[in-house]
Amino acid sequence: MKTDSETYSALGEVGDFQQRRTRWARIRLDLAKSPMTAKFGLLVILIYVVVALFAPLIAPHGEAEVFPIPYAPWSSEFIFGTDQIGRDIFSRLIYGARNTVGIAVATTALAFIIGGILGLAAAIARGWLDQLLSRTVDVLMAIPSLIFALVLLSIFGSTVTNLIIIIAVLDSTRVFRLTRAVSINVVVMDYVEAARLRGEGLIWIMRREILPNIMPPLIAEFGLRFCFVFLTIAALSFLGVGIQPPTADWGSMVRENASLIQFAQYDIKAGLTPLLPAAAIALLTVAVNFVVDWFLHKTSGIRDEQ
Repeated sequence: MKTDSETYSALGEVGDFQQRRTRWARIRLDLAKSPMTAKFGLLVILIYVVVALFAPLIAPHGEAEVFPIPYAPWSSEFIFGTDQIGRDIFSRLIYGARNTVGIAVATTALAFIIGGILGLAAAIARGWLDQLLSRTVDVLMAIPSLIFALVLLSIFGSTVTNLIIIIAVLDSTRVFRLTRAVSINVVVMDYVEAARLRGEGLIWIMRREILPNIMPPLIAEFGLRFCFVFLTIAALSFLGVGIQPPTADWGSMVRENASLIQFAQYDIKAGLTPLLPAAAIALLTVAVNFVVDWFLHKTSGIRDEQ
């Protein structure tokens, strides 16, 4: 405490002990105040990320390593048995996290780059550019995405690159609609008009004036869109036109081991084997939705009544 009465200030005294929270401190505070569902979702996502990054170190066997015992039962050597050609299912589940989740993240990011840039450009420019982009998006959205993806993959081939580009382009239509809708409410603000009068370019206005003010709904949409892309890739792999073998993928693993369900009455573990990759898909989808719900609630400014 300051002893000089002539220079003493209560505001200064309080200010001596007040420190601005760091970004890490604010993140820890938000996590501490988050509901149990959000903490559960974050924990599941963290586990999936760790498994995807360190798959070669965690998996006991190789991704495509074949053993001479097809459909081997659960054992200490093969935790979840082997598939129809003798590959370790537990190892392929681990590698599937890297392949399925990694491709889904890359596809979602590309969809947001395409849809976000075009949506911002349409909202700012308006006129003929807005009409051209909006009508093109309406036409693409009128066609069921899964059927359209099946047709395009059948034409161009089921490579990872084609899979990412095709699904990203189809999903960018949803991102375009959302980005345009939230941007239209921002482009009419005075600070955007002031930037135009200063002679700022289109890219500068998009990056510095509009994008920071529409980030919360876009971040929430990224989580939801990731779930849809994730499920679409799994569905395409289940149908045989997604990620191709020998690359491990949860959707194709369900298809490859689906015949084991009929043996559940004789060996319950064998019957559960095709449900393991399906459970991995469902768990990640639920976890991401928990986190998105919490983020939307946090950024909306709504508070629960105690």
